[in-house]
Amino acid sequence: MSDTDADIVIGSGPAGVSAAGALLARGRRVLMIDGGASPEAPLLRRRDALAARPPEAWSAAEIAAYQRPQLDAPAGRIRRFGSDFALAPAETVLGRGADEIALRSSRAVGGLSNLWGAAVLPWRQQDMRGWPVSAEDLAPHYAAVARFMPVAGRADALEALFPAFAMQGRAELAPGPQAGALLEAMNRRQAALGVLGIVAGAARVAVDAARCRACGMCLHGCPWGLIWSAAQRVRELRECAGFSHQGGRVALCFSETPAGVELRLAGGGLLRGRRLFIAAGVLETARLLLASRPERDAGLVLHDSQHALLPLLQRRGNRRRPDRGPRTTLPQLFLELDSADVSPFTVHSQIYAWNEFFAHDMVRNFGRSLAASRPLFAALARRLVVAQIFLHSEHSARIGLRLAADGRLTATVQRNPATGAVMRAAQRRIARALSLAGLSALGFARRDGAPGSSFHAGASLPMASRPRDGQSDLLGRPHGLTRVHVVDASVLPAIPATTITFPVMANAHRIASSIP
Repeated sequence: MSDTDADIVIGSGPAGVSAAGALLARGRRVLMIDGGASPEAPLLRRRDALAARPPEAWSAAEIAAYQRPQLDAPAGRIRRFGSDFALAPAETVLGRGADEIALRSSRAVGGLSNLWGAAVLPWRQQDMRGWPVSAEDLAPHYAAVARFMPVAGRADALEALFPAFAMQGRAELAPGPQAGALLEAMNRRQAALGVLGIVAGAARVAVDAARCRACGMCLHGCPWGLIWSAAQRVRELRECAGFSHQGGRVALCFSETPAGVELRLAGGGLLRGRRLFIAAGVLETARLLLASRPERDAGLVLHDSQHALLPLLQRRGNRRRPDRGPRTTLPQLFLELDSADVSPFTVHSQIYAWNEFFAHDMVRNFGRSLAASRPLFAALARRLVVAQIFLHSEHSARIGLRLAADGRLTATVQRNPATGAVMRAAQRRIARALSLAGLSALGFARRDGAPGSSFHAGASLPMASRPRDGQSDLLGRPHGLTRVHVVDASVLPAIPATTITFPVMANAHRIASSIP
């Protein structure tokens, strides 16, 4: 047993570090626990060997060895640095008999931010209608988060849609040749885009743009760590007085006491603290809540933001081959569809220019047995652009979660009959917009993501002004509790289509800044 006068934070992902920083700023003591997973030492040495030299000095063999584990990852796996460390296997949290969902948990230092595409946007008030918090309430907390997380981008047409966080004066991540041409074309056609209900602009990404080497390794693991991860913030917090971090600790259940909280750990440990802040990710948080609360019988319902990948083909070639020279492979453009005849909510789209996965997937799916066709597929892939389209949770599936006898979750997918129609309408409108920039949509090849595959999910314990069972208050406290605060996406009232991590961090910072 361990007694502490600290607040206990479960999880070291984006929400956890945001809450911890706000607590420390108030002079409170913080004990953070997580599963402690990190990349294997040999893989980090290979990463560091690349980082020790400029990209132009890397050999083709070194590049191939670094990329191959990601390209050859089995379905459902996402790797960085060649490691599976950041994504826990499905059976870690999901038991037998569960419906198939693509959402996974993380027990790594830094959580799922080790894998994310780094896209960041605040939320629009239009997508927060009926919520007990407003876009204006979150605005100062976006600014607080941006003091430790870099946000790269430019002030452009998107600014009017997302006024809660200004981009003026921020460093920009230089677009690659495909994305640069697309941005120029979109800027020339803003009036025509407006008729379609589309606003386009440069992507906002959590990257140290001033130091970016444009090596193209973004989706394999930046050798210099310039794509922000919450693991970086954990290292910074370790230098703060009053902060301690313990890896390898998995929480099983919690309870409140007259003096504070108690947390039981796997392996038989017990922690006592002043308050508990749960930022374990929506699956782990649901497991913990169901093991500790009366919701066990009723279960919880997870809301999803479903997505689809729409490939498009450039009608003209590029002035420079997109697979050569300086480039980044994070999202390059954002398209926001605001049209009531498609959805009362924003439909968000992220545009990805060429990356190694395009050609690899084309050969794997269509040319595996046609060795002579591989050069053709590679050339075709250099003209590919992919739009990732996200829908609001109102148009998406829901996932019922219950606690099984073995302490894991069973999942039941509840399909939404509106998903297909709204996605088709959004696809048509986005395809027309991108046609203005010289792209032709390959609608027959659209790939719809399985429930949970966007990793934009939550709202299983939604905040309410007057919470009842199955809800939380404005401080993320499950109904009936006073010292336990849920600060991850579980407490969102819904899941907007636009990016999730930045607003979740702002809300976690707001809660930790506002506790009694």
